[in-house]
Amino acid sequence: MPRPAHIAMIGTPMVSHVLPGLEIIRELVARGHRVTYANTDHAAGLIASTGAELVHYTSTLPVVENDWPQNPIAAASLFLDDAIAVLPQLHAAYDDDPADLYLYDVGAYAARALAEAQGRDLVQLSPTYVAWEGAEEEIGAALAGLPGGAAHRARFAAWLARCGAVTTNVEEFSGRPRRVLAMIPRAMQPHADQVDSGAVTFVGPCLGTRAEQGDWTRPAGAEKVLLVSLGSAYTRQPEFYRQCVAAFGDLPGWHMVLQVGQYTDPAELGEIPSNVEVHRWVPQLAILEQADAFVTHAGMGGSSEGLYAGVPMIAVPQGAEQFINADRLVELGVARRIDTADATPEGLRTALTELTGDPRVAARSAWLWSEVRAHGGTRRAADLIEERLPQARVGRPRNRPTDGLVPEGR
Repeated sequence: MPRPAHIAMIGTPMVSHVLPGLEIIRELVARGHRVTYANTDHAAGLIASTGAELVHYTSTLPVVENDWPQNPIAAASLFLDDAIAVLPQLHAAYDDDPADLYLYDVGAYAARALAEAQGRDLVQLSPTYVAWEGAEEEIGAALAGLPGGAAHRARFAAWLARCGAVTTNVEEFSGRPRRVLAMIPRAMQPHADQVDSGAVTFVGPCLGTRAEQGDWTRPAGAEKVLLVSLGSAYTRQPEFYRQCVAAFGDLPGWHMVLQVGQYTDPAELGEIPSNVEVHRWVPQLAILEQADAFVTHAGMGGSSEGLYAGVPMIAVPQGAEQFINADRLVELGVARRIDTADATPEGLRTALTELTGDPRVAARSAWLWSEVRAHGGTRRAADLIEERLPQARVGRPRNRPTDGLVPEGR
């Protein structure tokens, strides 16, 4: 076992990016390492329970307003703007107290710039897809062809040239991490056979007991349980929730748990049947472990937890990569996709009946349950991180690349 080290996690303040890696942080703290976690007040409450030391920074990302642009260039520019604003704050926190190893979120560009400027090793913790061979060039070309794309790339390149990063190619810096632990099931990864296995390891969902989120008890007499949740960011959907209440309320044998998030007032849903419970937030994993079906927005976190629990899903994608995820779940044989505009009570009920009555869906769910858990999860991720520490603890000169930045097998 390596000696205790200083491991720093540089995160982004989106809940959907913080939650997937919390158990890894908790495990590293339990193994005796000093773990600092750079993030905003928005994520501080989630991080506190892990035992990591919060290193506060101020972000420019619109996580409080939850106002994310649909335009891909505008969205990409948000993360570049954030990196430009956050990097000086990270230097102020870590230049006199550098980490032996940096972990970082896929959206935290400033983390890679910091680690490379300090000559330190770094590992990306990805809560979503990773790049496959040629993907960064494809994405770069697609963005360059959009209005404002060339200007965005030029601004990114100019920042890389002055920020102290060693990697100054935009596509390589943003799309080709040197070492990645992918916290998703390999089954959800597009073009998985084209992913560089020397740089990327699929550790799968890194889940613990989540005791801090509370527990949930299946009501007496509930033959089957359905969870309906659109995650944390796409929850302003009162009309969809009303359709779910109409579809599943008073459905014989079923008990529905409906999470509506912070943007919907439960009073907007009208009269609630006795077999439906409505909450702003629920302990999702605790419920899924007891559930028989899951209506999800098909975010990567929800999709992964559904597969981890072996629960068939009705995928109702809301934005971003969720449409791709929904289609992938259908391909895997464990879901039906219903777009929001088509989510009528009749359509929702039919999908639920077909899913839960099909033995092929049950068999596929059980097989994927086994596959996902075989990835190793939290403990394997922590083991792989610790394997980097002997390299990371060797003293290194600042402001130039070292062999330690190159992953094994490259």
